[in-house]
Amino acid sequence: MSGLRTLVAVAVVAASISACSTLTGAAVGGAAGAAIGNNTGDGDAERGAAIGAAAGAIAGTVTDDNR
Repeated sequence: MSGLRTLVAVAVVAASISACSTLTGAAVGGAAGAAIGNNTGDGDAERGAAIGAAAGAIAGTVTDDNR
């Protein structure tokens, strides 16, 4: 659980520093994916973070392109 807290803290800092929507989306998606992955199914936070970061990066890229 300590690793999850660290990951969430890093994501929050990265999202607040980053001006790029792709990086912000990846950070927020990674944190959300880690939390969801940790609390569901087999408790695999790493896999959830990877999926969330990829999905967030894609969403952020789409947001950047639409601006």
